[in-house]
Amino acid sequence: MTESLQKLLHDCYRELRPRAPLPEFDLQFYPFANINNTIRLREGRLKLRLSDLLEGAPEPVLYAIVHILMAKIYRKPIERAHATRYRRYIGSHDMVSKAHLVRQMRGRKRIETAQGHVYNLEEIFDELNVRFFYGLLARPQMTWSGERARNMLGHYDPAHNAIVVSRIFDHPRVPRYAIEYLVYHEMLHLKHPVKLRGSRRCVHGREFQAEEKLFPQLEEAKAFLKTL
Repeated sequence: MTESLQKLLHDCYRELRPRAPLPEFDLQFYPFANINNTIRLREGRLKLRLSDLLEGAPEPVLYAIVHILMAKIYRKPIERAHATRYRRYIGSHDMVSKAHLVRQMRGRKRIETAQGHVYNLEEIFDELNVRFFYGLLARPQMTWSGERARNMLGHYDPAHNAIVVSRIFDHPRVPRYAIEYLVYHEMLHLKHPVKLRGSRRCVHGREFQAEEKLFPQLEEAKAFLKTL
């Protein structure tokens, strides 16, 4: 670790805990599969792992993420200026592109199968593609989740170009329109990628919301999902 990083850690710690004894510091840039950052306190040693995508970032950005991590572990308020500075940096077009590439190269996506016991996701995608998108959307990988997840019903993963639907929906009691709505929603993510507005990510923009309302059984599908 360079002297400049050592000083940065020292200054940040003193800002948050001006009278506490200094711990030993250990900072590493680690090849995570995304822009992840971690902090651990063990036997008086403060160990930080920052995404290697942040190596070479401007010092104010590094100070901001170190402040955020230290504030969390010591349960201190996070200064808004630091949080905003970090969000803007990782939300920049350059960093978003790098993170996307890293997820493709390092991340692993477990692809199960599109054919379930009751429903075939590829068939549903193809039917919806013709009905709503003139057959113009290229079909990504379609797969049921490995587990019967309830916390994430469905999602589109742009890094691996895959639509994943929770296996809890592959059941005879689940109406087809509920599956169709989930797939349709993720197809809209495929058509309308996440946009950056300043430091904010726009996930469901106006065009997305307008097209979602075109799904004929939207209210019935949402009502059914609430019963799960």
